[in-house]
Amino acid sequence: MSLAFNLLNTTETGGRRAQMHLPHQTVETPVFMPVGTAGSVKAVPQDVLETLGAQIILGNTYHLYLRPGHEAIRRMGGLHRFISWPRAMLTDSGGFQVYSLTQLRKVTDEGVRFRSHLDGSGHFFTPEHSMDVQIALGADICMAFDECTEYPADRTRAEESLRLTMAWARRSLDHFRAHRDEVPWRDDFGDRGPHGQVHVRGVKGQTQKLFGIVQGGMYHDLRRESAERLVEMDFDGYAIGGLSVGEPRELTLEVIREVLPLLPKDKPRYVMGVGYPDEIEQYARMGVDMMDCVLPTRAARHGLLFTSEGRVNIKNKQYAEDQGPADPACGCVVCRRYSRAYLRHLIQCGEPLAGTLNTIHNLAYYLGIMNRVRADLAANVTAPEPVKP
Repeated sequence: MSLAFNLLNTTETGGRRAQMHLPHQTVETPVFMPVGTAGSVKAVPQDVLETLGAQIILGNTYHLYLRPGHEAIRRMGGLHRFISWPRAMLTDSGGFQVYSLTQLRKVTDEGVRFRSHLDGSGHFFTPEHSMDVQIALGADICMAFDECTEYPADRTRAEESLRLTMAWARRSLDHFRAHRDEVPWRDDFGDRGPHGQVHVRGVKGQTQKLFGIVQGGMYHDLRRESAERLVEMDFDGYAIGGLSVGEPRELTLEVIREVLPLLPKDKPRYVMGVGYPDEIEQYARMGVDMMDCVLPTRAARHGLLFTSEGRVNIKNKQYAEDQGPADPACGCVVCRRYSRAYLRHLIQCGEPLAGTLNTIHNLAYYLGIMNRVRADLAANVTAPEPVKP
C-alpha cells in the first residue's frame, strides 16, 4: 500500500498544505519533527509533547541499535510501544551517525564497518541491515541507507558518494519491500499498560513507508541525477540529505531550490537536519513538507531560547531580575508561568529543570511556526518577514 498523501492547497510561491496518512497518525504538513535520539526527545516527557502538538517525532537507528538493541525493542512490540508514543514516528537510517564517526569507520561498496562510540565494539551496517533494524523498530517512516557527503567535497568525492547512495537506495528498497510485513506492531495496541502507558494500534492494512534520500553534495547536476534516479525507483517519499554539514546557508537554499521541482508533487518532500526558525519557515513556504533538527532541544540545554524578538541567551546577567516571560508573544506553559529571572537561576544552578523548561519553550516556538505557516497557506496569505536568527 502506497503512502496516502492528500494535497489540500498550494500557493503561488510554491508552499503547499497536505495531509500525510501514516499508520499511527494523520500528519498535517508542513510539519516540524522533534528529534528523539534514543527514544526520548531530550528532557521532555511524551505527554508534554502531545500537549505541545507534536504530530511526529524521530528515533535514531544507530543509537537504538546500540542501546537497548533493535531485537529487544522488537520483542517489546516496537518503538511506539516501548516509549509509549501513540503518534507518528520516523527513524533515520543510521547513515548520518556513521558518517560522523570519521575516525571509527571504513566505507566499502558492501556497507560501513564502524566502531561503537560507546565501547569500541565493531559493527557492520549494510543497506539490508539498516532496513532490518528499522523494521524491528517499527516506525511509520523508515529512511534508505545513504552515504552522506561532507562539506566541502570535491567533485570526485561527491560522485563516489552519489554512486554508493544510489546503489544502497536500490538495495534498501528491495530488502524493505521483501520484509516490511515483519513490523512488530501488535493487535493489543490501544490498551493501557499497568502504569497507564499509552499503546496505540496502527491503522489496519497500513504498512511502514520508506523514503529515498537525495545526495550529490553542492553540485546541482549530481543532485538532479540523484533525484531523477530515486523517483524512478518509486519510493513513498523523498528527502534531501547532506545539508547542514557546514555549508553556507545560501548553498543550502540553492540545493533545495534545485531539487524540489524534481520531486513528485503527490509525495512528501523532506529536508533533513534543518534549521533555525526563519529557515524552517522559509523552506515550508517554498514547498518543503517535513523538517527536523536537534537545534531547539540542544540550544535549550545551553540556555539559548528562540523568541519572537530573536534569540535570548538566558544565562546573560541582564536577565537576573527580569520578571517578564521568555517571549512576551508566546503562550506556552513556560512563558505563562515562569520569568526570565527564574529560568536564568535554574540554568546558573545546574538544575535539570532548566533543560526541561527551556526545551518545552523552544519546541512550542518551532511547532507554533508550523501552525502559523499552515494557517497562512490555507488562507493563501503572504507572510511577513520572519524573525532573523
